[in-house]
Amino acid sequence: MDTRDDTRDSARADELKSELDATLHARRELGTEYESALIESFLGKVEHGLDAAVDRRVRRRLAEQRMETARGGRVAAPAGEGFGERFGFGIISLVVAVPLSAIAAHQAHLEGLIVTWLGIVGVNAVHAFRGRLPRLGAEKEAGDDF
Repeated sequence: MDTRDDTRDSARADELKSELDATLHARRELGTEYESALIESFLGKVEHGLDAAVDRRVRRRLAEQRMETARGGRVAAPAGEGFGERFGFGIISLVVAVPLSAIAAHQAHLEGLIVTWLGIVGVNAVHAFRGRLPRLGAEKEAGDDF
């Protein structure tokens, strides 16, 4: 990941924080009757930001694969993720956790809150360990083509 992506992730995290602050302020002013609409709107913005980030990464990876294929070599494994990607994922995870926790606590009380945070921890654990665990079929890739 280059510095442009780090800058873009930092700007997106700042934008999401501002959006969350505005949503919480609007909720205080409008009251609980608009809470669902405000949360849905905020989560839509988060989803849009995540979709854009995933699209950028997919396009970059496809371009790398095409370049490698055009050079006649095997497709290289993705480069290790940098601090910016891990930090950005953590920030987005925490920003999303706030409204999810509010919804879970409101709808399902303590049980819902526990399930929500188990899910958040699970997603972060999978993200932290991806690429570190052996993949199925990795022996065949490293060995013969037979």
